[in-house]
Amino acid sequence: MKLTDEEVRYVADLANLRLSDEEIVRMSHDLGHILTHIEQLNELDTANVPPMAQVLFEADEVATLREDIPRTPLSNQDALANAPASGGGYFKVPKVIERS
Repeated sequence: MKLTDEEVRYVADLANLRLSDEEIVRMSHDLGHILTHIEQLNELDTANVPPMAQVLFEADEVATLREDIPRTPLSNQDALANAPASGGGYFKVPKVIERS
């Protein structure tokens, strides 16, 4: 699948990335190969394939999961106790996304 430079620039803009013209060409090529591979995977018939819940071991479904034990949740006050800045019951953080 061939992506246009405009499509790559649009995706880069959504990710707040600044790409050079050389990177745009390379990403267009790389993303095109990835999407072609995904198209090939979509052609496979998976109607009769049972869903997998645990792919690491051939054992019971919960073989690698820890026991689920109810515990008292962390209070809001305890969660914010070591926060460098808080207010109104929330963490305060500086703005990190800016568009220029």
